Amino acid sequence: MNVNKIDENIYEIPQKTLMARVEGKIEKFQMKVPVHIYANDYILEKIKNDRTLDQISNVACLPGIQKHAIVLSDAHQGYGFCIGGVAGTDAYSGMVSPGGVGYDINCGVRILRTNLHLKDIESSIPNLLDSIFKNIPSGLGSKGKLSINSSQLDDVLDNGLNWALDNDYAIKEDLEHCEENGFLKNADSILVSQKAKQRGIKQLGSLGSGNHFLEIQKVDEIYNESVAKKLGIIDKDQIAIMVHTGSRALGHQVCTDSLRNVEQAMRKYKIKVPDRELACVPADTPEAIQYLKSMACAANFGFTNRQLITHWLRESFQKHFKRSLDDLDFKLIYGVCHNILKIEEHDVDGKKMKLNVHRKGATRAFPPEHPDIPRDYKSIGQPVLIPGTMGTASYLCVGRPKAMDLSFGSTAHGSGRLMSRSKATKQYWGAKIKEDLRNKGITVRAASPKIIAEEAPGAYKDIDQVVQVSQDLGIVEKIVRLVPIGVVKG
Repeated sequence: MNVNKIDENIYEIPQKTLMARVEGKIEKFQMKVPVHIYANDYILEKIKNDRTLDQISNVACLPGIQKHAIVLSDAHQGYGFCIGGVAGTDAYSGMVSPGGVGYDINCGVRILRTNLHLKDIESSIPNLLDSIFKNIPSGLGSKGKLSINSSQLDDVLDNGLNWALDNDYAIKEDLEHCEENGFLKNADSILVSQKAKQRGIKQLGSLGSGNHFLEIQKVDEIYNESVAKKLGIIDKDQIAIMVHTGSRALGHQVCTDSLRNVEQAMRKYKIKVPDRELACVPADTPEAIQYLKSMACAANFGFTNRQLITHWLRESFQKHFKRSLDDLDFKLIYGVCHNILKIEEHDVDGKKMKLNVHRKGATRAFPPEHPDIPRDYKSIGQPVLIPGTMGTASYLCVGRPKAMDLSFGSTAHGSGRLMSRSKATKQYWGAKIKEDLRNKGITVRAASPKIIAEEAPGAYKDIDQVVQVSQDLGIVEKIVRLVPIGVVKG
């Protein structure tokens, strides 16, 4: 594949004609925009090891796509779209593609701070993790401990964190410090299938499995003290907590239902794409509107899921330390989505355009003074969370102005896998990884050794390099580096 270096950490796949088999026939597809890849030499070589660049070239063929299709520094092969990919299509005439969001709708991460330090918590990490592991359901197919009826579930799907606030699972500041205030307004629970609701109703308030985690971290480095202070991070060894999970089986079913509807509609609209996993429909069609409304419901479920986990996490800390939340200064710094489609205004060739911004494995990274970030962060930019693995660092950054031009205000969402889970289990042994982590001062609680092997640090790219690419490009600024001391895996 022809990949040209056009600037430091920027590579391009120029527009070209692609050949693909569609319904048994070889068809030609023209890339409508170039592909831009944000990577250094190390990352580019890792990205080339799977189908990422083929997948994003296919995305560049979508009708209505604008400016460029984007590969971020954590990218790897996914369903249709690569994970770590961004595409903006015309909000009125361009395509909406469920594969551009993926199955775990509104998978996301949030970070909470405390005024505790390593010395306050180090000796009691195992007991604290045991308490959290018991208090917060986790693991494949795990069920939440919340009992709600179908009417209450519809309320969650329609109202997101507003439901959590009304039911005393959140405080007002939690909503203010969450992307979209934890609530997508275009949600309509009537459009969510009964099967999706049945799969989700017992899972609300659970961590799930795979790469989802709850992690107790200590501050390892502070790069910008004044910005860190505005985020409530004062000094090294301060304790923070990250929560990473999504919309569980409900989001998966919404995606499954939507892909079926969209695939059926493509023939009606005479749309062909080089990969059936890129099934799409024009943004003004009933199928697109139904997807966006049901996707918003799943997103609201994801926001609420992370909030319930936060509520029970706060309970665990209060009980363990016998101190109030105010006394612990236990506050949400910010929460972000990284599998989502948003209608946003961006500059395209010198003019403002409304775009359907598909972010799949990509984190929003808006700069200072952007209207969509909290007022108390306006001067510093949107907080951006880029977690690593259970044995490596995570980063708290802020969005910078170049993000708007380079990536539709987006950056990496994590390390990005180097190998599949099945390959990781053949290469790594869960018990050995757990022992190695313990020797590094990291205690792990997991549903099974298999999960630890699947999520071994060696199965992922180097998080420091992934984040450095975004910093060097001016997409984000690193503010704080955190390292794990206690991890709960599903």
